[in-house]
Amino acid sequence: MKKNLHFILIGAVFALILVSQSLYIVQQPEQAIVLQFGDPVRLVQEPGLNVKVPFIQNVVFYDKRLLNLEPPAQEVVLKDKKRLDVDTFSRYRITQPLIFFKTVRNEYQAQNRLQEIVNSSARNVLATFTLKELLSDKRTEIMKRISQAVKADAAQIGVEVADVRIRRADLPIQLSQAINDRMKTERIREAKGYRADGEKRAQEIRATADKTATITIATAEKEAQETKGEGDKIATEIWNKATSVDPDFYAFYRSLEAYRNSFDGETSVILAPEGEFFHYFDKSLR
Repeated sequence: MKKNLHFILIGAVFALILVSQSLYIVQQPEQAIVLQFGDPVRLVQEPGLNVKVPFIQNVVFYDKRLLNLEPPAQEVVLKDKKRLDVDTFSRYRITQPLIFFKTVRNEYQAQNRLQEIVNSSARNVLATFTLKELLSDKRTEIMKRISQAVKADAAQIGVEVADVRIRRADLPIQLSQAINDRMKTERIREAKGYRADGEKRAQEIRATADKTATITIATAEKEAQETKGEGDKIATEIWNKATSVDPDFYAFYRSLEAYRNSFDGETSVILAPEGEFFHYFDKSLR
């Protein structure tokens, strides 16, 4: 009895192994190729539970969804001999699993092959355009031609390319640094030119201001002298009229001014009382 139970257990384990090797599940986003001794015998693209010959057949699964390809940037020489570091981005799906299996076997090999195709197509197409055209409205046409070239070559490995885009196109680092240095030098030269022009203009303005100030001061002094001369003339005329009206009063007034200027309280003056200077003093004493 125990011996029969032992055989039953062995049979059950073998049956489980046989069932596990006979059944496989294809998920919704997958497609599968059934291989027999390494050769494809059946393509399964619908999801569900499927049966294969155990131990003789095996299954390879491929993704049906859109996949991304982001190859590293490459240096491209344009028609006008300009060099650019071009970074591309692509989206693709496996549409012909049998061709895909026969040409590249797996997604890793497919990524490498697609990277070569995208880089080669971008390099060949961009070599026919200048940098000015790449930065103009022709960019759409350029992308279209690259996409067409990539799609034609990708179809040979069972892949459909949905889109190819240039994400970035920059000058090489060394060239960018050289251009930046040249631009910096040009800006410094322009700044020095502006400063020199500013200094020249400032000197012209200062010279004009100094000239205007000198002319204004000279004119003002001239007018002041003319006004003063006119005032002195009028004052002289007034004094002349005053002296002609009463000469004695004029002489008396002039003597008073002389007394005021001479006797300031600090100066000592010794004069003879009989002199002309004390003429009015003598009369006042009488």
